Amino acid sequence: MKRQEFKKALIIAHDLVATAIAIVATLVVRFEGPLLDERLAYLPIFLIPFVAFSGLVYGWFQLYRSKWRFASLPDLFNIFRAATLLAMTLLVIDYILVSPHFFGSYFFGKIAIALYWLLQMFALGGPRLAFRYFKYVRSRNTIRRDATTPTLLLGRAGDIEVVLRAIESGTVKKIQPHGILSHRIDDLGQTIRGIPVLGDFTDLDQVVHDFQERGIAIRRLVATPSALAPEADPDTLLARARRLGVPLSRFTSLGDGVRDAELAPLEIEDLLLRPTVQIDRQRLEHLVRGKRVLVTGGGGSIGSEICARAVAFAASDLLILESSEPSLHHALETPAISDGETRVEGVLADVRDRERIHAIMQEFRPDIVLHAAALKHVPYLEKDWAEGIKTNVFGSVNVADAAVAAGAASLVMISTDKAIEPVSMLGVTKRFAEMYAQALDAESMGQGGATRLIAVRFGNVLGSVGSVVPKFKAQIARGGPVTVTHPEMVRYFMTTREAADLVLTSASHADGEGRSVKDGANGDERASVYVLKMGQPVRIYELAERMIRLAGFEPGEDVDIMVTGARPGERLHEILFAREEPMAEIGIDGVMAAQPVFADRARLEAWLARLDEAVRAEDRARAEAVFEEAVPGFRRRMQTLAPAERAHPALQEQAAIRAP
Repeated sequence: MKRQEFKKALIIAHDLVATAIAIVATLVVRFEGPLLDERLAYLPIFLIPFVAFSGLVYGWFQLYRSKWRFASLPDLFNIFRAATLLAMTLLVIDYILVSPHFFGSYFFGKIAIALYWLLQMFALGGPRLAFRYFKYVRSRNTIRRDATTPTLLLGRAGDIEVVLRAIESGTVKKIQPHGILSHRIDDLGQTIRGIPVLGDFTDLDQVVHDFQERGIAIRRLVATPSALAPEADPDTLLARARRLGVPLSRFTSLGDGVRDAELAPLEIEDLLLRPTVQIDRQRLEHLVRGKRVLVTGGGGSIGSEICARAVAFAASDLLILESSEPSLHHALETPAISDGETRVEGVLADVRDRERIHAIMQEFRPDIVLHAAALKHVPYLEKDWAEGIKTNVFGSVNVADAAVAAGAASLVMISTDKAIEPVSMLGVTKRFAEMYAQALDAESMGQGGATRLIAVRFGNVLGSVGSVVPKFKAQIARGGPVTVTHPEMVRYFMTTREAADLVLTSASHADGEGRSVKDGANGDERASVYVLKMGQPVRIYELAERMIRLAGFEPGEDVDIMVTGARPGERLHEILFAREEPMAEIGIDGVMAAQPVFADRARLEAWLARLDEAVRAEDRARAEAVFEEAVPGFRRRMQTLAPAERAHPALQEQAAIRAP
């Protein structure tokens, strides 16, 4: 038995014993003499089934999903509801079912039942609160002994209180908070859990200097999410921290509250985006909790984040399918994936291997399949086009067919905004995979419990392998130049957390509200493509300028920006939906959807056969002819920017121009 399962068994045993003690104590306190003896004689007949029933009630009210060391008001409310239901059950048994027929008088009576309710509340809630207080006292002593880093906390009072509770609980360690800075005027002069608010962000230099005069060297700044909001001017905050030479960390959490809280270095990309889209956590928990989840490409930057979210939302089992042994090992060793209660396993396999993918799916029997395995770098796929078809097309076909055959409830195929009116091999292979998933989904329309197959389109994911932001950071660290392919290139951006949450949110809608079908012109108006509302696209040249300034340099003076010309398969502007795709509002904040546009299954199978022949013959022209026939927008690809070596003369003249 695993340690977590053993702890849970102990808690269940405690609650059942506490229930039995509460019943016996109620009778002993309320009755005496012959009345007590008579009730104790009948007690064994009643007690065993009532205790068993109470265990079901406690499970229903989720008393076993939270740890005692984090016992809180929501936990006490669940205890209140459970104890109230049990007291009402006693009332029904006593006044309706038992006493009028067997005793002629009531076995418990109203006073005894009220007494039982109080004792039951104390028996369940008291030990939990006592245990939490014991852990709190011990953690405070540990913090005093181990705290080695004098720290200032940055952000509004509500966020700071969460950080302080995380420190007190021992989740965040080796931090000794000495003061708080808040950009909200209402917080000034307050004390939060014993730590004073010493000023706003503009006072940072003075506060650090004051502590130095008192012999305390502030060695870390911790920023909460509110400190990184646009209205808090985080750019200036980062610049001040760099000038002072004090490391600036950000406080983050995989869940709500302090249980999975952690500190991470503040990266430049944390300041580049609009405010993060807030997810409906309850919706995602309802989707994932207790489910069997399979993630292909789970060792990649996006796939591993999806795996971490599946663990955070309490999937019962997680299978990480990965073709790269180092990536699989890294994912399995990641604390966010390995330290949860989810049973996590990894398997080495390539989505191109149809028989192995089917065998794995049949053995694991997933409820949810999240298909993140892909080849995704535009220049490489333009050169090695056949590899892109093998993985992105035939690999996706294998995963989709295997998921349907294994009876999965839903499959989410991760696509790209480059799949719309595609101009590259990446875009067209992803669009073809979307069409195949949509065709399979249409075939199952109206069949109860059939697999829902959808696609999710991403923009550029910050921090993912090959993303422009890590590339710019590395170039800035070397002193430049920062290379931009075109001065007017614009892109959408999102974080890996947003990308993972979009995948799960889309799966929840597809397997819930999205199963409803309305009669339309094509017979199916179900949403089949989901896209995050990513706000305004970012001009890459301006992104480079801002990153240089955030690093403490001046564009054109300290670090140059070089325009190199667009690469094969690139275009200036990415779009989210094709002209012919009807957009659909799904009622979920931050997410858009589109209804499917696809060919019938027979035509897709014929195209797949021709693609297979073209790949075997290494005939790119034949493969592109298939794509032109299947994806009409692909015909316009030659109207986009030329390859870098044939860039416009004006761009070639700018190759060594410094940023203004």
